[in-house]
Amino acid sequence: MTMTLTRPAVSVTELTKTYGSGDAAVHALAGVSVDFAAGAFTTIMGPSGSGKSTLMHCAAGLDVATSGSIRLGEHELTRLSDTALTRLRRDRIGFVFQAFNLLPTLTAGQNITLPLDLAGRRPDPDWHDRLVGVLGLADRLHHRPSQLSGGQQQRVACARALLGRPDVIFADEPTGNLDSRSSAEVLDFLRHSVRELNQTVVMVTHDPVAASYADRVVLLSDGRLAGDIVDPTADTVLDALRHLGD
Repeated sequence: MTMTLTRPAVSVTELTKTYGSGDAAVHALAGVSVDFAAGAFTTIMGPSGSGKSTLMHCAAGLDVATSGSIRLGEHELTRLSDTALTRLRRDRIGFVFQAFNLLPTLTAGQNITLPLDLAGRRPDPDWHDRLVGVLGLADRLHHRPSQLSGGQQQRVACARALLGRPDVIFADEPTGNLDSRSSAEVLDFLRHSVRELNQTVVMVTHDPVAASYADRVVLLSDGRLAGDIVDPTADTVLDALRHLGD
């Protein structure tokens, strides 16, 4: 699939993030500007310490930038109050993490609807059934997490993230705890959610094979943009990572 550039779902401009001060200061991000296209699957990659997770966490409103601008649609995240930012994360952003973050006492079905239940919102039943069907979870909704495989648990987490029809899904190493078969199932779904369900996905990963499922790879090194790959393959990603810093 050749990615067609569209309006950005998220725009990051001159973003900096500094931990500490003076001689002990660590510049995790040093003036990063990047757009994440709506309706596309973008992966953020780079060596350990490159700033990839920091970029995602700031863009998702999970961490506070030191300076710069982050826009999600019409919203400027850096200007929102804590209450408004919490509401925006709840209503407009979905999250999938390496840890599945499922409540062990709830069934898969209850875990999927939990964020909307807490927000006092009812899920769209047609959308719910479509997600459950696409993810192959229809016969697992009454199972508790301990009765599910790792891949099934992560698919439950994906359904939970997508149920509220967020503007963007942020996924942080979502296949990090999975075997290769389960990883492929989750990545296939994320790609399917972009191409067939018109979702927007931004994923951090260290795995070139996982990155090859995306439409685009954004490379970071030492807190700065270091490259951009459209229609990546595992080989082109691995080659680009080898040459970072040359």
